Amino acid sequence: MTTEITAEVTADSARDDKIRCDACPVMCYIKPGMTGACDRYANHNGELVRVDPHVVLDRTLAQGGTVVPFHRGEWDGSILQDSNTFVTAIGAGTTYPDYKPAPFIVSAEVDGVDMVTVVTEGIFSYCGVKVKIDTDRHLGPERSIVRAQGEPVGHVTTGEYGSQMLSLGGVNHLTGGSKKEGRVTCDTLLDLCNGKPAELTIDEGVTVIVQAGRAPIVNGVLEERMRVGCGSATIGMFAKQWNGKLDEVVVVDDHITGVLSEHQAGKLLGIRDTGIKMKGRRSTPGRYFQVAEPGTGWGGTNIADPLSILGPFNKKDAWAGLRLLMVSTTGEHHAYYELDEELVPVQRELPDILRESVDRIQENCEPALSTVLFMGGAGGSLRAGVTENPVRLTRSVKNALTYVTCGGAPVYVWPGGGITFMVDVTRVPENAFGYVPTPALVAPIEFTLRLSDYAALGGHLDQVRPVTSLPPGEARRQVPHRLDNPWPFAPQQARRSHG
Repeated sequence: MTTEITAEVTADSARDDKIRCDACPVMCYIKPGMTGACDRYANHNGELVRVDPHVVLDRTLAQGGTVVPFHRGEWDGSILQDSNTFVTAIGAGTTYPDYKPAPFIVSAEVDGVDMVTVVTEGIFSYCGVKVKIDTDRHLGPERSIVRAQGEPVGHVTTGEYGSQMLSLGGVNHLTGGSKKEGRVTCDTLLDLCNGKPAELTIDEGVTVIVQAGRAPIVNGVLEERMRVGCGSATIGMFAKQWNGKLDEVVVVDDHITGVLSEHQAGKLLGIRDTGIKMKGRRSTPGRYFQVAEPGTGWGGTNIADPLSILGPFNKKDAWAGLRLLMVSTTGEHHAYYELDEELVPVQRELPDILRESVDRIQENCEPALSTVLFMGGAGGSLRAGVTENPVRLTRSVKNALTYVTCGGAPVYVWPGGGITFMVDVTRVPENAFGYVPTPALVAPIEFTLRLSDYAALGGHLDQVRPVTSLPPGEARRQVPHRLDNPWPFAPQQARRSHG
C-alpha cells in the first residue's frame, strides 16, 4: 500500500470514495486501497480499518498449551470465565478525540472476581526513551547533544554504575524544533522502541549503535562487557586473590582508580607500602580521582599507556623486583611490570599465577547490553476514554487499585501527578509501537481493575464486553504470554525465565 495525506477537503472528495480517518489529529483523507500517513489505518472498500493485527496474550500457550478459541457461540451476557486470555492494546486502535470510550473495554472473571481491562493505543507527543548503555568507555560529555542523521534528538545525561545514559526524544525535540528534527526524532524513537538499531552521534564524543537487548557498538567496536565496578570496588573484591602473588595492583578507572597497597583492603591483608606515586587527585587512601581525561582507552580514560598515570616510585619504600599489575575495570586491558634496579617499571609477560585473577575480573563483568525504556505521560485526554471523570483514574492508579500495563508488560508508574510510566521495550510484544505524523509515538496502554472499582470511577460501563463477544478473524494475533512478565490479572505472581 502507498500513503497519501490530503490536507483539505476537495470538492470531489465524496465522489472519489475517500474516507476521513479520525484516529489522530492529522485527520487524513484516504483513498480506497491506501493507508493514512501513519500506515496504521487504511480505506478497505470504503471502510476504515486498522492495518496491524490486534494482539492478545494467551497464558496457556506460554505454558505449553493449545490455542484457546475466541468465539464460542453467541454471548449470553455473562462475564468471561477463562482468565487465560488478556487483550492488549497493540493494534486495538485509538480514539480521537478521547472523550469517546476506549476501543476495547473487556471483562473477565479472575478467581471469582469480576475484572475489567480498558484497552487503547495512546498518542504520545510527550514521550521519549531512556537508554542505558553498558560500557566502560566515555561516550561524550554530560549534557552533550545526541544526534541522529545530524538532527538533535536528545542528550547525554548522568552516568550510572558501569553504564552511560542517554535521554532521547521528548516534546521539545518532537515538536519544538524544525520539522526535520521532529520527524527524525520520531523515527529514531520508533526504531528503538520496536527493537531496531539506531545509529547515534554525540557531540564531542563517539558514534554508537544502540539496539534494545543487544551489545552497543562504540566507534565500530562491539562492546563485550560492562565494568565489574569502579577501581576501588575492584580492589575490594579481589585483594585477597592478589595477596602473596604480587606486590602492587593499580585498577585504572576514569572515576575512581584503586591502589592495592594504600587501600583499606590491602592494609587489612598486611600488604606493605610500595612507594608508588599516582597522578590525579587523592580522595581517601587507595582511591584516586581524575587520573586522566575521559576516553575510550584504559578504564574509560584516554590513555593507551597505563604507566602515564604513575610518577617516579619513592626510593625509600620501593625495591628492585617489585611486582606490579595494572588492569582495567573490565579486565580488557592489563599489563604486568617488574621494577629494575633504577626502580623503573619494565613490562613482563603476565605470569600464569596472575592470569586467573584477570580472568576472574572478566568473569564478574556482566555482558554489555543496551536497554531502552519507553517513557510516556498518559495524564492527558487519553484518560477520558476510560472514565468521564479522568482524575479518578489517576487516583486509582496511585492507590494501586488499577494495574497499568503496556502491551501486557509491566510498567513503572512515576510518583506525583499524572500517569507517567516507563516500560522495558524488550518485554513488550514485537512491533508494539507506531507513530502519527504530528509527530508523536503511538503506544499500547491497558488499565486493569475490578469491575466494582471501574463502576466507582464513573467508567463507560455500557461499553464493557467479554472477549467471547469479539468476532474471530485474521485481524487478531494470539501470542504466548512471557513467563518473566507478571500475568496482568495476577501481577504479584511473576515467574522468571531461565532461558
